[in-house]
Parts: sequence; structure tokens; C-alpha cells
Amino acid sequence: MYNLGIDLGGTNIVVGVVDDSKKIVGKGKRKTNMPRSAEEIFDDMVLAAEDACAEAGITLDDISYVGLGTPGAVDDKNGIITYSANLFFHNVEAAKMLEERFGKKVYVGNDANCAAFGEFLAGAGEGYSDFVAITLGTGVGGGIIINNKLLTGFNGAAGEVGHIVIEVDGEQCNCGRKGCWERYASATGLIMLTERYLKETGDPILKKAIEDEGEINAKVAYVAARNGSEGCAKVTEQYARYIAIGMANLINTLQPQVMCIGGGVSHEGEALLEPVKKYIINESYTRDNPAERQTLIRLAELGNDAGIIGAALLYKND
Repeated sequence: MYNLGIDLGGTNIVVGVVDDSKKIVGKGKRKTNMPRSAEEIFDDMVLAAEDACAEAGITLDDISYVGLGTPGAVDDKNGIITYSANLFFHNVEAAKMLEERFGKKVYVGNDANCAAFGEFLAGAGEGYSDFVAITLGTGVGGGIIINNKLLTGFNGAAGEVGHIVIEVDGEQCNCGRKGCWERYASATGLIMLTERYLKETGDPILKKAIEDEGEINAKVAYVAARNGSEGCAKVTEQYARYIAIGMANLINTLQPQVMCIGGGVSHEGEALLEPVKKYIINESYTRDNPAERQTLIRLAELGNDAGIIGAALLYKND
């Protein structure tokens, strides 16, 4: 059995053929080329799907289900992208339009939910029933699985974990609130911390790291800390604390068996994970429980493939 997973982004459309072992066996790619109509974008999805099938050595006739992961708010029950700011989509009947093109049953989900579902079924959450995935990128995305089912809410908008407030009247968020978790725990938040520290201290080790990278990004504080900057070590420690505060809030609310961290910042590995775990155990309501009754904190395993795999397997959430 083969299924198609489509990862629709503002820059690229990536399509993968996923087999019975939950592995991607063929990929196709097209530019999203925004702004343009949904019809044009969906036509290119078919072309990318044909390329993916050719690489896998199959045809579209061999595909059982199609899943689409898209940014924005999704009515997953009816397969409608109700709103996506970056794609300029309003009430786009994605499932219907793609079913007309593919001749297959199509499932539609939010891209962060698809990535979480992929990790749940084939990555860091495989073998568990209650799982939360956090993605640290430009913002903070997330997906929640309870009793083996994606939690999407009655309106499809559940899982916007980046907009939990962790500091009342804190940093202004693009969503309109202040103090949202993503303003502190995203890669953007880490860059903000790094820039402030540089402005206050002019740390030469940090300056060298920025020069080597060519810009201030989410890596440079970690690089400078490894190269002996005590100040940058404090920056990364503070950043870990911000991540842990939000994660502990989710653990205290949901008590999942596993929570994983993905996104570009997660490439720092144990340098990120260990201080986060230390802070979480201190912030968790269940900190006095034995180890086997604590939420496992892990790094995501599937990288950019998580969204494709999760989309391809959305039919399992039906």
C-alpha cells in the first residue's frame, strides 16, 4: 500500500510516496510561487506527485490515499483550508479540489499537526498513545495526540501551543497578545536574546561566531558558548528555561507519555535537551513521581520528512 503526503509551504510544495513501513520511497518538488490561485498550486501538486511516484517506481494508480499538510486554519472534517495568511487562502475546498485531480480520497490537516502525527506514528512517539510534538522555528508550532488521535478541536484550531502566555504583558506577539511562548522559545526568540546580549556586552567570541556564520541566527549563541563565552552560555541557559516553562505547562495540563522537540534549534542536540529536561522536572506538578511515571522528553527524529509522513497517514486519524 502506498500513500501520498503533500507538504505545502510558502516556498515549496514537496510530495512524498510513503509505503507500508512508513518510509518515504519517492519525492517530487515544485515551487509554490506565491501569490497565485489555489487551482494553480493544486495543479503543481499533481505534477510533483507524478515525479514522486516515478522515483518510487509506481504510478498514481497505485496510491490509496492522499494527505495534505498546509499552514493555516483547517476544517479537517470537511477538508477546507479556512484561512492561511501566507498563502492568501480563504475557505479553499482543498479536499474536494484534490479529489477531482487525483481520483483518490484526500485528507487535509494543519502542517504542524501533520508533523506531530508523523513523529507519533514513525518517529519519537512511535509505540505510545499520548504524545506532544513541539517545533521551534520562526514561531513555536505544536501537535497533540491523545488516545492515538490528533486533537484538533471542534473548529480545527487546537494545538496552537505557541500562543500560551508565559509572561503577562510581555513581548508583543504577532497574534495580538503579549507574552506568548513563541516570542521567547522560538528560534526568533533566541535571536532576540542573542542580539540584546551582544548590544549590552559586545562579546568578541560572539562577534566571531556571527562573522563566521555571516549573520545573527539561532546557532551563534551555542557556537560562542562552546568556544568559551560564559555570557552566551547564560543566554542558551535562559533560552532553555523559556522552552521548559511552556513544555511544563503542557505536561501539567495533558500528561503525555512523550514530548519531543523539533525544528532547526533541535539540531543542537543534548546541549539544548539537557537543560530543558532539568528545568521541566523542577516545574512539573508530578516531579515527585518515579521516573517511569514522568513524561519522556526527546528530540524529534524525522526532520523535514515528518510533515510528509504525517500527511500521508492522516487517513489513520479518520
